[in-house]
Amino acid sequence: MTRHAPTRAAQRPRPARREVLAAGGALALATTGLLAGCGADRRDGGGGDRFRAAFTAGGSQETLDPHVAPNFVDQARAKALYDTLGTYADDMSVRERLAESWESDASGTRWRIRLRRAAFHDGKPVTAEDVLYSYRRAADPATGSPSQVLLSAIDFDASRADGERSVVLVLKAPNFEFPTVFAGPGTEILPDGTTDFREPVGSGPFTYVSFTPGGTARYRRWADHWDGAPHIAELEIVPANEESARLNALLSGQVHYAADMAGASVERLAKEDSTRLLTAERATAQQLLLRTGRKPFDDPRLVRAVQLGIDREELVRVALAGHGEVGDDLFGLGLHGYPDGLAPRRRDVDEARRLVRQAGAEGLHITVETSAVDAAWEPAADLMAEQLREAGLRLTANTRASSTYFSEIKSNGVAAFNTTSTLPVSDFLQQRVRGGAARNQTQYASAKFDELLDRSRTTRDERERLTLLHRAQQRARDESGLLVWAFSDANDAIASSVRGLRAAPPNSHDWARFDRVRVG
Repeated sequence: MTRHAPTRAAQRPRPARREVLAAGGALALATTGLLAGCGADRRDGGGGDRFRAAFTAGGSQETLDPHVAPNFVDQARAKALYDTLGTYADDMSVRERLAESWESDASGTRWRIRLRRAAFHDGKPVTAEDVLYSYRRAADPATGSPSQVLLSAIDFDASRADGERSVVLVLKAPNFEFPTVFAGPGTEILPDGTTDFREPVGSGPFTYVSFTPGGTARYRRWADHWDGAPHIAELEIVPANEESARLNALLSGQVHYAADMAGASVERLAKEDSTRLLTAERATAQQLLLRTGRKPFDDPRLVRAVQLGIDREELVRVALAGHGEVGDDLFGLGLHGYPDGLAPRRRDVDEARRLVRQAGAEGLHITVETSAVDAAWEPAADLMAEQLREAGLRLTANTRASSTYFSEIKSNGVAAFNTTSTLPVSDFLQQRVRGGAARNQTQYASAKFDELLDRSRTTRDERERLTLLHRAQQRARDESGLLVWAFSDANDAIASSVRGLRAAPPNSHDWARFDRVRVG
């Protein structure tokens, strides 16, 4: 067996902004009235020993099932209640968490994971059988885990527990980057057989107190957590869907933490002595998804025309108010695996107009799906409409409700805005660009891209692996319909009395690490 230290990246990224995952999903809207009364609630720890964090909520369909956690608020709740085998550093390298170590055989198909001594909230130990159950459940397409496509690489019939704290995972094909899965959203370890999440049991730093879908979630400090007890007695995650509501709740002292600040709110908070900004620079990939599986973007000339017709520098200056960096239609700027030396995308209106004419599409009307989920999208849509008009295309925006936006764009429309926070580059490509992947929303399908991606993941030599990964990305950059037009900052805000939190990219270990918080 070959010992693998936790995967390390060659260079540190520019930190980034948000959407977890978890990718493909940002946050939905819910009511904000719950904040009005939260200041008076002193039960179960209350007072200065209770920490409140405000997020956009996901509505009445929310669940505490961590394997179906697409939004930031879901990830924050999952981090409180559950734990994973590994965790991401800022650069998306993988560190141990419930796993004490891991190693593969020479073929990269057989991985042994040794578990540390840890327990669930009911006192039962975390075992190899719990890992097998959790991964099997998350690999089931019916569950809906954002890591489903990565975990489906496991041959569960051949995998086995080798003692209480050792599990052997056998893969269907070699994968020398497999440990990145251990930290992925939707891979939390559950007690074997868990199906009911009304009163969930995990191994995270907080235990369950109460939860209302679309409303407040309450947790209590767990003194027996393997990594030490939280500093606060109680954690509350409260809904505040409008950015202004989160801002006002923070400034009025109703909450200690306000997620996802942007624009004018950031400018105001920067001047406030009572608050501090946690800014992870260039963390979020701002995307325009062109559905290549449908007309008109099944014609690659029109994909290319849009790529050349938009003015990325103006989009950063206006839509992001200068708080970002131009993107070149690839995910993961600054991360390990992002190709260096790419010629930047330059606006070329003449060439864009020529391609539109060649495709017989002059005056073509295109509807782009957008919403208020991200403050940059609607101004970006207006600006793109002006820019693409010069190339002979008529772009109009269809604004959808934030609460249903991500579910609706899965099946509706031909173009849509999206954001994705930091993830390992190879995992992002596997989940979002590979043909047939559940989160491939452009419907891109290329046997050559899939082959390059497979060869990269199955190649032992890292230099050769990166060469193959770069070739795959260069092909997808031109063909996939996934336009990364910018990288924007992630801004969360905290009360000045809060200690123990730092700026970190969403999806990373230190983002929303509320068990390390101290107040006052």
